[in-house]
Amino acid sequence: MKEYLRNWNLMRVLRFALGIFIIVQGIMEKEWFFVGLGSLFSLMQLMNIACCSGSGCNTPVRKTNKKLEDISYEEV
Repeated sequence: MKEYLRNWNLMRVLRFALGIFIIVQGIMEKEWFFVGLGSLFSLMQLMNIACCSGSGCNTPVRKTNKKLEDISYEEV
Protein backbone atom coordinates (compact mmCIF):
# COMPACT_ATOMS: atom_id res chain seq x y z
CA MET A 1 0.00 0.00 0.00
CA LYS A 2 2.89 2.33 0.77
CA GLU A 3 4.33 1.79 -2.73
CA TYR A 4 0.95 2.53 -4.31
CA LEU A 5 0.44 5.81 -2.47
CA ARG A 6 3.97 7.02 -3.16
CA ASN A 7 3.05 7.92 -6.76
CA TRP A 8 0.14 10.15 -5.72
CA ASN A 9 0.57 13.90 -6.02
CA LEU A 10 -1.66 16.79 -4.97
CA MET A 11 -3.55 17.03 -8.27
CA ARG A 12 -4.33 13.32 -8.29
CA VAL A 13 -5.71 13.51 -4.75
CA LEU A 14 -7.82 16.57 -5.67
CA ARG A 15 -9.26 14.86 -8.76
CA PHE A 16 -10.05 11.75 -6.71
CA ALA A 17 -11.77 13.87 -4.04
CA LEU A 18 -13.75 15.68 -6.76
CA GLY A 19 -14.90 12.33 -8.17
CA ILE A 20 -16.08 11.20 -4.72
CA PHE A 21 -17.84 14.55 -4.26
CA ILE A 22 -19.65 14.12 -7.59
CA ILE A 23 -20.73 10.60 -6.59
CA VAL A 24 -22.11 11.81 -3.24
CA GLN A 25 -23.95 14.74 -4.81
CA GLY A 26 -25.38 12.47 -7.51
CA ILE A 27 -26.71 10.07 -4.88
CA MET A 28 -28.19 12.89 -2.80
CA GLU A 29 -29.93 14.42 -5.83
CA LYS A 30 -30.80 11.01 -7.35
CA GLU A 31 -29.05 11.95 -10.59
CA TRP A 32 -27.58 8.63 -11.68
CA PHE A 33 -25.70 10.15 -14.60
CA PHE A 34 -23.54 12.09 -12.13
CA VAL A 35 -22.97 8.97 -10.04
CA GLY A 36 -21.62 7.24 -13.13
CA LEU A 37 -19.54 10.25 -14.10
CA GLY A 38 -18.07 10.55 -10.60
CA SER A 39 -17.33 6.83 -10.59
CA LEU A 40 -15.48 7.20 -13.87
CA PHE A 41 -13.39 10.09 -12.56
CA SER A 42 -12.59 8.28 -9.33
CA LEU A 43 -11.73 5.03 -11.09
CA MET A 44 -9.38 6.85 -13.47
CA GLN A 45 -7.42 8.18 -10.50
CA LEU A 46 -7.39 4.87 -8.65
CA MET A 47 -6.12 2.95 -11.68
CA ASN A 48 -3.81 5.80 -12.80
CA ILE A 49 -5.16 5.78 -16.33
CA ALA A 50 -5.85 8.78 -18.57
CA CYS A 51 -3.67 11.69 -19.53
CA CYS A 52 -4.52 13.79 -16.52
CA SER A 53 -2.87 11.24 -14.27
CA GLY A 54 0.74 11.78 -13.42
CA SER A 55 2.16 9.18 -15.76
CA GLY A 56 -0.75 8.35 -18.01
CA CYS A 57 0.62 9.82 -21.25
CA ASN A 58 4.31 10.06 -20.49
CA THR A 59 6.71 8.17 -22.69
CA PRO A 60 9.66 6.44 -21.04
CA VAL A 61 13.01 8.16 -21.46
CA ARG A 62 15.77 5.88 -22.64
CA LYS A 63 18.96 6.15 -20.68
CA THR A 64 21.88 5.19 -22.89
CA ASN A 65 25.51 6.13 -22.91
CA LYS A 66 25.81 5.93 -26.69
CA LYS A 67 26.85 9.11 -28.41
CA LEU A 68 25.09 10.06 -31.60
CA GLU A 69 27.26 10.08 -34.68
CA ASP A 70 27.39 13.11 -36.94
CA ILE A 71 25.17 12.77 -39.97
CA SER A 72 26.74 13.51 -43.31
CA TYR A 73 24.56 14.67 -46.17
CA GLU A 74 25.27 14.19 -49.84
CA GLU A 75 23.83 16.39 -52.56
CA VAL A 76 22.04 14.57 -55.31
